[in-house]
Amino acid sequence: MSITKNIILDHQEIQHKIKRIAYQIYECNIEEEEIILAGIEDNGFILAKKLKQVLEKISDITPVLCKVTIDKKNPLNDIKTSLTKEEYSNKSIVLIDDVLNSGSTLIYGVKHFLDVPLKQFKTAVLVNRNHKKYPVKADFKGISLSTSLHEHVEIDLTSKAYQAFLK
Repeated sequence: MSITKNIILDHQEIQHKIKRIAYQIYECNIEEEEIILAGIEDNGFILAKKLKQVLEKISDITPVLCKVTIDKKNPLNDIKTSLTKEEYSNKSIVLIDDVLNSGSTLIYGVKHFLDVPLKQFKTAVLVNRNHKKYPVKADFKGISLSTSLHEHVEIDLTSKAYQAFLK
């Protein structure tokens, strides 16, 4: 049996979703001078870089990238960030990932940032799959999907033509 790919978002749709999410982030942080875009490695960080580019065009806010490294197979392992706690303390943070599936990666990412006082904490994902086992939600999302547990969402943000597809 061959595995088929069903495209759920094409390049233009993904670009539109990224722009819309950037505007939503801006609206929630309109009073801020600086915002931390904490992207979960790999695709979450790529998405954070794309959101940073749009935010720089549409606002006066200075978006600061932070790479978040989480062992997705064992999220209890130490989480590493490219910024120190002092650099994101008392700031507004958006934790970004490509797909919200079970919620484990996002919830452990949230837990990591709660060690210091923050002005505001939000989450953003490109695709929200409605299969969460943890009480975490995406504040900003490109699309919500109801899929079966056997289906898998993959996002390609590295090629010239971005795609999100269901396998």
